[in-house]
Amino acid sequence: MPTLEIRDLHVAVGDKEILRGVDLTVSSGETHAIMGPNGSGKSTLAYALAGHPKYTITSGSVLLDGEDLLEMKVDERARAGLFLAMQYPVEVPGVSVSNFLRSAITAVRGEAPKLREFAKDLKTGMDALSIDPAFAQRNTNEGFSGGEKKRHEILQLELLKPKIAILDETDSGLDVDALRVVSEGINRFRGLDGSGEGSGADTGVLLITHYTRILRYVKPDFVHVFAAGRIVEEGGPELAEKLENEGYEAYTKASA
Repeated sequence: MPTLEIRDLHVAVGDKEILRGVDLTVSSGETHAIMGPNGSGKSTLAYALAGHPKYTITSGSVLLDGEDLLEMKVDERARAGLFLAMQYPVEVPGVSVSNFLRSAITAVRGEAPKLREFAKDLKTGMDALSIDPAFAQRNTNEGFSGGEKKRHEILQLELLKPKIAILDETDSGLDVDALRVVSEGINRFRGLDGSGEGSGADTGVLLITHYTRILRYVKPDFVHVFAAGRIVEEGGPELAEKLENEGYEAYTKASA
């Protein structure tokens, strides 16, 4: 069963230290929510784990299924089962959504999916996310609305079927209807049915967010509060409600 183990992780951007000793374990079947104010290091954690060259890991360790994630190149991390849904997905001019997704699946699996199988899975995924079929022929993320970009990220998630999914502010910029559809997609990935019952035993989710509204649809098992580059409090879903009512001020002052 996949497990992501982060131990005493320190990350810098240039000469500035952003993460100051993060310890976190995401095991199979678990959904962890990371919450905190702007600038607390939440997105830095996501991009550092994915291998973005802007972020320098100065100390600490990260293991995925016991393998050293930090020794892997970006593509190797994806093949090992790590997925990042970005807060601001990039445009890929000249590459259709269909070709982009098939290429991504080929890169991760090491072989191209059969066209008929891929077309069926793509249609099923798009239908579930209320995506217009014409979307498949559009250039990837080019001219997409915020909601379309986020639905496309979840479509990737469902087709690639990673072991560990890092979702960086997937709820950002979504209206109520789009939030519901995207959340349902995340729950399908987790192995949950529409009633919230089920088993996501083969997957883990690290959900980064400012707000509790997505957590009304995607129920976390654990909530972690980030402030000044480290986890300053941990708890269950009730911690998210506390943050909704009281905000982050107490944590930011204590970490200053």
